[in-house]
Amino acid sequence: MLMPILFTIILLLNIIFAISVVFYERRNAAVTWAWLMVIALIPLGGFFIYLVFGRDGRKHRVFAEKSQKDEEMLVNYLEMEEHADVYWRRQTRYVIQENIMQMQGSEHMNDLVYLNFFSGNGAFSSNNKINLFHDGNSAFEALLADIAAAKHYVHIQYYIFRNDSTGKRLIAALAEKAAQGLEVRLLIDGIGNFANRPSLYRPLIEAGGQLGVFLPPYFVRINFRNHRKIAIMDGTVGHLGGMNIGDEYLGLSRRFGFWRDSHLSMSGDGVHHLTLRFMMDWNFCVPKKPIELNGRYFPRPPYESGSGIRMQVVCSGPDTRYPSILYGYNKMINEANSSIYIQTPYFVPDESMFVSLRMAALSGLDVRIMIPANPDHPFVYWAALSYLGDLLESGVRCYEYENGFLHSKVVMIDSKVCSIGTANIDVRSFKLNFESNAFIYDEETTIELEEAFMRDIADCRQLTLERYLARSNWTKVRESLSRLLSPLL
Repeated sequence: MLMPILFTIILLLNIIFAISVVFYERRNAAVTWAWLMVIALIPLGGFFIYLVFGRDGRKHRVFAEKSQKDEEMLVNYLEMEEHADVYWRRQTRYVIQENIMQMQGSEHMNDLVYLNFFSGNGAFSSNNKINLFHDGNSAFEALLADIAAAKHYVHIQYYIFRNDSTGKRLIAALAEKAAQGLEVRLLIDGIGNFANRPSLYRPLIEAGGQLGVFLPPYFVRINFRNHRKIAIMDGTVGHLGGMNIGDEYLGLSRRFGFWRDSHLSMSGDGVHHLTLRFMMDWNFCVPKKPIELNGRYFPRPPYESGSGIRMQVVCSGPDTRYPSILYGYNKMINEANSSIYIQTPYFVPDESMFVSLRMAALSGLDVRIMIPANPDHPFVYWAALSYLGDLLESGVRCYEYENGFLHSKVVMIDSKVCSIGTANIDVRSFKLNFESNAFIYDEETTIELEEAFMRDIADCRQLTLERYLARSNWTKVRESLSRLLSPLL
């Protein structure tokens, strides 16, 4: 008698939970159906899985409060920089001249600048210098050199900070600067560094540096991770890209071998936008020791406006109103006239990007997508194969990188515009994680990335339609299951 009653109670709870998913979240239909399937197949337990993994971050009070405080800091920064009129007039298209890009022969890209500005507070600057790095070793050595040259402060933010020889080298470098009296702050993600022992950070703390943890593991959500990789030295040099801190990112992992990544360092006003983002995230994590907005964090660069590379730093996450980087990617794809090249370790596009890529290929554009042949998440790899298989039929050329692991997160169009940063092509980066990307309006930079892409093709096996259609039945089953659950990845 007890079992039927218990079963009925569980069934009613499941129905109530399912209704809450449908009516409260009001999210994408594919995501809703995927979660309804999980709840239906795992009665009661499925809803607890949903509570941990599935809630929409933009509806969470913590992130709403962060968004409001970030907005206040942005206004105060713009007032300090005497650009407050940019903010107050951003809901119109009458933005002051230095925030409008005019690139001869590509005036239509102004729409991308406006989009990034309105959806992601991506302030436009045109006085930047950029250095690109195509592997972890060169990026890490440049980071160490810039830290060693710092004279006032060092702000570092990483999703993963390994307790290995590479992590200890960086801690030692930061501790040395802190001991010299510099302001040194290290911000790490709570889940990404869950296994690290406090002893790793002790030399930095004892030298006078500060440590912040973004949403520690006791926080109810294990989603909503801070996936950003940002470093700022003195407000004059900034680093941004795909590389975390650890031996594997320097190619020292037996599992992956060579680590192919894309990273950049910059100088110019773009560094100020990285600095502001670090401040916003730090003050959210360490409210008792906030960074006060001060002009000393934003020194004037030696380059005049219009004398360098045009770019925008765009951030997105549960604390932003729109999925800004997704919008930026889609806008790039839709504005392309001749070519679209994409490198990403994870390819699980949402419907809007999938349709845009298919339409571009059917329109005769040269569309190429590169993913790793040796994936670190097989489930995501199988889902990626299902999407790539559909795109192959439209004329998209797909490649699997075999020389180690491909971690580069780059989108390039027409040899003129590119985006490089932390966001993967998947739902997690677009909707769940905190990400940062640089959108760069420069032919020389884009061509350098495209040339690296073409060199990488020599280390790839091409996924042809014939090869894809010849895959095993077991692979087809894994693809189908992964594709079905891909909105939850």
